[in-house]
Order: sequence, then structure tokens, then C-alpha cells
Amino acid sequence: MAVSSKFDVVVIGSLNADLVVKSPRFPQPGETISGEDLRIIPGGKGANQAVAAARQGVDVAMVGRVGSDGFGPFLVDNLKANHVDASNVQKNESATGTAIIVVDANGQNSIVLSPGANGKVTSQDVDSTPDAKVLLLQFEIPMDVVLHAAKRYKLKGATVILNPAPAREISSELLAHVDILVPNESELSLLTGMTVNDSASAEKAAQEVLKQGVKTVIVTLGSKGALLVTKTQLTQVDTYKVDVVDTTAAGDAFIGGFASKLLVRNRRSPTPTDAQESASHAKDLEEAVRYGCACGALATTKFGAQPSLPTKEEVERFIA
Repeated sequence: MAVSSKFDVVVIGSLNADLVVKSPRFPQPGETISGEDLRIIPGGKGANQAVAAARQGVDVAMVGRVGSDGFGPFLVDNLKANHVDASNVQKNESATGTAIIVVDANGQNSIVLSPGANGKVTSQDVDSTPDAKVLLLQFEIPMDVVLHAAKRYKLKGATVILNPAPAREISSELLAHVDILVPNESELSLLTGMTVNDSASAEKAAQEVLKQGVKTVIVTLGSKGALLVTKTQLTQVDTYKVDVVDTTAAGDAFIGGFASKLLVRNRRSPTPTDAQESASHAKDLEEAVRYGCACGALATTKFGAQPSLPTKEEVERFIA
């Protein structure tokens, strides 16, 4: 990939080696059950979203850390193979982040994270990163680094997209520097202290988030699609029905696809001011969400995190 001084997308986040076992069901406490052979798959929410966006044809750079073990080169080489710039991925003298994932017969997953080098990412790492049109952030690196990155890129005019996962409370200072928030129901519930279990409750909670400076909230609802909420727009976007194999990274596929589509459809102003927000932009947002839903749905039809992330050609064929 050509060297770029300003990328379409910069992702600052986690890189994990996913240790995955398929089993007929999740074990009960104290119970041992037999599963299939262990698979080691590239993952981490940050790296997943970077690969998801790159497979849609946009120019992507990844910022993060790996450990000094054998998993580090494995993850970096995989980014490069997927045309993600990995020059800002540093090696730390610790273990690489790992995720222990059990996938049941219905494709649902249970995950335990060991942050490893992801927990060693610093604000200084962010200061030397390239410029971007869009910044993607998640919560698998230290929160002070997430805030520092949001401030830095917001100041430079980038669109800041935050996926608040794994779920945790978010400071009002961070929200004030976020343009687009993409939580699921449980993450939105924790953020607002409100019960979120359907579209109506998701709308009410999203409206509360908008009051804190976020321009757009997109609530991912799994098999029910996504809810797009702005001050002037409320749109329920249905997802696509597929045979689910594994839900791992479906949300990351959504975010990568959404960001790439929004960039393509609105190159001049991915996140306009309230005064500029027009019917055309509202349509662009809705179509980007719909495209993200297609990416997320396709990701559930394959096993594993990054191996399941669809290409632009696969998504276009699927939608057609």
C-alpha cells in the first residue's frame, strides 16, 4: 500500500490472538465439556475494525501494541496481508493480547479477554500517529488513551467514531469529543443508566446521549438491525436474514462497513454541523447503516473474527 500522510481511517485500539473452540453449548460452572480443535485466529476489536474497513477498499492505518511473543508477528503480518498500514503498531515486552472464545452450536459466543500489550498503549503512541478523515476507537486500550486520541483527532477535524465496547461508563468529557457513538443495547444501557431492551427504549436512551454533544447515535440491535438517531432523524434499519455460524466480530464488521460507506458517500463532510445536516446527509447516514448491517450479517455466516469479515465485492453481491 502506498504511504499516506492522511488516511481515510485510523484505528487506535486492540490487537488480540483469538483462541477459539467450538462446543455444543457453554459449560456450566465447574463443568468440563468436549469441544472441537482449538483455532488461533487474528482478532481484537481495533484490528477487526481496521481489517473490516480495509476490505471495503478504504485506506486504513492501525495504531496499537503487540507483545514480544509469537502472536505479535502473526497479528502484524495479518494486518499487512489485508492492506492495513501497520507501521504504528509497536512491540511491547509483554504478552500479546489474547481472547479465549467459546462458540456454541447456535453461533453465540462467550469471551474472556487478557489485555496484555493492549493495556500498555500510551498517549505518546497517539501523538505520533498519522492524520485521518475518520478515527475509530473502542475500549480495549486504556481509557485515558481513548480520550487523548478523541481530543487530538477532533481538533484536527476528523470524524470521531466510538464503539463503547467492552461496556463501561463513559465520561462526559469523552462524549463531548465523539461525533458518532455505536453502542449495542447493553452498552447503551450502562452508559445512560436506562433499561434498553427494544427500539423504543433504545431511542429514549440515545436521545439522552445526544444531549451530551454526540451528533449521531447508532444502536446495533443484533438480529433486529440498527437504530439511527440524530436530533433530526430516527430510522430503524432492518438487518439481513442469514444462517448464523458465529457472531464474533459482527459488530466490528458493521462499524468498518459503516465508516467506509459514509466516507465514500460523503467525502466532503462526513460529519456536518447541525446547520448543514440535510435530507441528503440523512439518506447517506441511513444507507451507510444499511451497508454496515449487510457487513455484520455476512460476518455471522463464517467462523472466526477477521476471517469472517466480508470484502466489498462480497457485500455488493449480497445486497444485490
